[in-house]
Amino acid sequence: MEVLLALSIALLAGLFMSRVTKIWTLPAVTGYLVAGILIGPYCLGRLGIAGIGFTSAENVASFSLISDVALGFIACTMGNEFRIADLKKVGKQAAVIAVFQALMATAFVDVALIGMHFLMPDKMPLSVAVTLGAIATATAPAATLMVVKQYKAEGPVTKILLPVVALDDVVGLMVFAISFGIAKALENGKVDVISVLVNPLIEVFASLLVGAAVGFLFHLSERFFYSRSKRMSISVCFVFLAVALSKLEFEIGPVKIGFSSLLVCMMLGTIFCNLCDFSAELMDRMDRWTGPIMVLFFVISGSALELSVFKQWQIVVCGFVFLLFRSAGKIIGAGMSSKFMHCEPTVQKYLGITLLPQAGVALGMSQTAMSLGGTPGLIIRNIALFAVLVYELVGPMMTKIALDRAGEISAKPMPPRQKAALEKQGK
Repeated sequence: MEVLLALSIALLAGLFMSRVTKIWTLPAVTGYLVAGILIGPYCLGRLGIAGIGFTSAENVASFSLISDVALGFIACTMGNEFRIADLKKVGKQAAVIAVFQALMATAFVDVALIGMHFLMPDKMPLSVAVTLGAIATATAPAATLMVVKQYKAEGPVTKILLPVVALDDVVGLMVFAISFGIAKALENGKVDVISVLVNPLIEVFASLLVGAAVGFLFHLSERFFYSRSKRMSISVCFVFLAVALSKLEFEIGPVKIGFSSLLVCMMLGTIFCNLCDFSAELMDRMDRWTGPIMVLFFVISGSALELSVFKQWQIVVCGFVFLLFRSAGKIIGAGMSSKFMHCEPTVQKYLGITLLPQAGVALGMSQTAMSLGGTPGLIIRNIALFAVLVYELVGPMMTKIALDRAGEISAKPMPPRQKAALEKQGK
């Protein structure tokens, strides 16, 4: 009962808050996140009433299954953008931009935080600076995709944005693995080649291989079903399967084999959309089914934001430096690389802004970084939490503004009932 009550309140809070944010023409994602904060451990949850809000971080974490499933659907939808016909047009551009802007963000943050290391070595160890530089690569696909869908954005920026965000996570995982390996070497005084190079390469290739296999099985299975409802059900089934398989982990000697849920589900969507003629229609139907899950995902994400990081002024200062230099790296990197690849002027000007949102992938990296132990791990976690808090609230709004100024958000037609009411009032 308590679980269902908590989910129903979370869903209601998200939906009603999206009506409030609409008054200020803010994206619905922002409303969902604010709703999560309001019913989270620092507001309504403080009452300590089970089921009425999220009472603690552990309580929020108990709903992680919803977040895992939501990210699986998001990654699958993004993979659906990698159609061979489209990749021939923007594939090379997206790949170059994704790599360059990610590395530029890492370089900017590394330089800034290493500089801070010399100013206050106790608060900013070198291992922390290197790790945070890698975390700077990550972009949140969920918030970006939700804004694009809500406003039905369409144009050059939108067309290249989704492939770039998807590839960004591939680049980010590689950069993080290498940087984190260097950070561990700085802390422990020894270099582990397997964890720095071998494990991340295996994770990427194993994830793509598993995703491709599940995508092919998905294509074979859907041919046995003809009704819309059954085809939608089989689609949901295979996304669940992909998320479940991505949780597997095992070791072969010193080599650790793991999978990235985002990459597995993204590859599932990519393979399926290139094999199935009606994949776009099927994905559209699946999007309607996943609507409530997405609302819950963002409300839960808002509840998980750690507001206590504001108590430490050092974290706030380092967090603002991280925000400033990561944003500069993303915007400048995207602008330079898109200009080099002869993209549209609107892409050169606005793409970088749409790459600012940051959430799940960055938090996952920071959680891994906690294995550094002691002060360095806590500093990384807290700065990442601070950055996610700011980016999740401001990022969707910035994405919406950028797409609007790029001319890719068309005004929605007024609903007939609202139009009739206004005419009746003589307005």
